[in-house]
Amino acid sequence: MAFVSGPRQVGKTTSAQMIDENALYINWDNQGDRLNITKGPDNLVRVYNLDALGKKDSLIILDEIHKYGKWKQFLKGFFDSYGTDFKILVTGSARLNIYKKSGDSLMGRYFNYRLHPLSVAETIHSDLIEKEIREPQNFPDQTMKDLLEYGGFPEPFLKADKRFYNRWRRLRTEQFFYEDVRDLTNVQEISLIETLAEILKHQTGQLTNYSSLAQDLNISVDTVKRWLVILERLYYCYSIRPYFVNIPKSLRKQPKYFLWDWSLIPDKGARHENIVASHLLKAVHYWSDAGFGDYGLFYLRDKMKREVDFLITRDNTPWILVEVKSSSSKRISPHLEYFSHILKTDHTFQIELNADYVDEDCFSVKRPVKVPAKTLLSQLV
Repeated sequence: MAFVSGPRQVGKTTSAQMIDENALYINWDNQGDRLNITKGPDNLVRVYNLDALGKKDSLIILDEIHKYGKWKQFLKGFFDSYGTDFKILVTGSARLNIYKKSGDSLMGRYFNYRLHPLSVAETIHSDLIEKEIREPQNFPDQTMKDLLEYGGFPEPFLKADKRFYNRWRRLRTEQFFYEDVRDLTNVQEISLIETLAEILKHQTGQLTNYSSLAQDLNISVDTVKRWLVILERLYYCYSIRPYFVNIPKSLRKQPKYFLWDWSLIPDKGARHENIVASHLLKAVHYWSDAGFGDYGLFYLRDKMKREVDFLITRDNTPWILVEVKSSSSKRISPHLEYFSHILKTDHTFQIELNADYVDEDCFSVKRPVKVPAKTLLSQLV
C-alpha cells in the first residue's frame, strides 16, 4: 500500500485520480461508501465487483478513511486478504503514519508519502526529479509573487485572484477547525485552538514559549503542547527543532513553528522565511521518501544567541546551511560563517528574496555564498 497525506485541498485526491482514470475511488465522506467500508473488506470487494475477471491489479483509492475509528484494522484486513490482488492507495488530510484512532499496527504494509503545496520547481517542471539537485532554471517574476501572495495550494495559486483567494481561505479555515479538528480530536474548545492557530501566524519562525502561549489562552502548558501536536498532525503547521550535535552551548529543546500555508502570515519577512522553510522541508521529505537517504531539517542557535535559520542533514551529517534575507546585504552573516566553519557543511547559502535570477548552479560553490532565492529554489523539488 501507499499512504499519501497532506493538508486539506493540497491536491491529494486530484493527484491520485490522475494516476489511473479507471481507478476505483472510495471516499469515507460519501455516505454510501462509508456504509460499505464499515461492513468490511469482503463486502467492499463484493459490492464493487472486484472479484470479477479482469479486475486484478486494479488501483483502489481510499480517501479520508482515517476518519473511520477502525481504519487501521480495516486496512490491515484488506491488505492481508487482497494486497496481492490490488494496488491500494490511501489518501488523507491527517498524518496517516502516526494518527492513532486504533491500536492495530500497519507496520511493514505501506510506504508513506507526503504531498506538499506547489513549489517553484513544480511550476517549471512536470517530471519527478531523479537526483537530489536540479540544474537551475529561470521562471517569471510573477510566479514568485503569486506564490508569496496566494500560497502554494493549487486553486488560489492558479486563479491568482484576490477575491477568490479570500473566499477560499475563509471556507478552508472553517472546514479545518469545524470539521477536521472537531471530527478527529477530542478538543471541545474549538475557538481556543483556533486562537492558538491565529497566534502562530504572528510567531512563525520564532522560538516557542509554551508558558507565554498558555498564559495568553488561559490554559495549561500541557494543553498547549497537546494542541500544537494536533495542529501538526492535521497539517496546519510543522515544527523545526534545534540541531545540537557538536555545537558548543547550543539550544536543545525549543522548536520553531511554520505554516503549511505561508500566505496566512502577515509579516513579509516571516513569510519569506516560511516559504523557504517549506521548500526545504518539501525537499527533505521527498529525498527521504524517494530513498535517496535519511534527511533532516533543523535550525541552529547557541547560548551566545548566534543563530542560522536552517540546516539540512544528510544521513545524520550536516550538509547544507541556509540563512534567509528579504533583501540584499553587503556581506554574509557572521553567524552563518561561524556555523559553516564549526560544522564544515558542503554548502552554505545566504538566500536573498529580492535578488534577480543568476544562471549558475548554487551547489557548484563550496564556500559561503549569497544566492538569489529564484536560483536556489528552482534547483530543489
